[in-house]
Amino acid sequence: QVQLQESGPGLVKPSQTLSLTCTVSGGSITTNANYWNWIRQPPGKGLEWIGYIAYSDITKYSTSLKSRASISRDTSKNQFTLQLSSVTPEDSDVYYCAGGQNSAYVFHYWGQGTQVTVCS
Repeated sequence: QVQLQESGPGLVKPSQTLSLTCTVSGGSITTNANYWNWIRQPPGKGLEWIGYIAYSDITKYSTSLKSRASISRDTSKNQFTLQLSSVTPEDSDVYYCAGGQNSAYVFHYWGQGTQVTVCS
């Protein structure tokens, strides 16, 4: 059974870079046709897809965040990481990592989510 766990600081100051790591267990992030995503949810609103890193190491980002978001991976640790630069209080959300098989936009596995607050 594939499990995902987010980790990272819960508090970030404005203008800094938010960095979150997702550790995957029960499966490899390099398994063919798997996609590993970052998604966030503002308070009281729907989910917002941030981007993914594919099994092939290809990345793709949402149009609205691609100038600030970067997703990378460490295959030796079976982890993938989100970096979001120049954060503002509007980036204060619950951040989820999620994985999908054979589709970039269908999420079969989810982490529990982690709250990130941007404030000085």
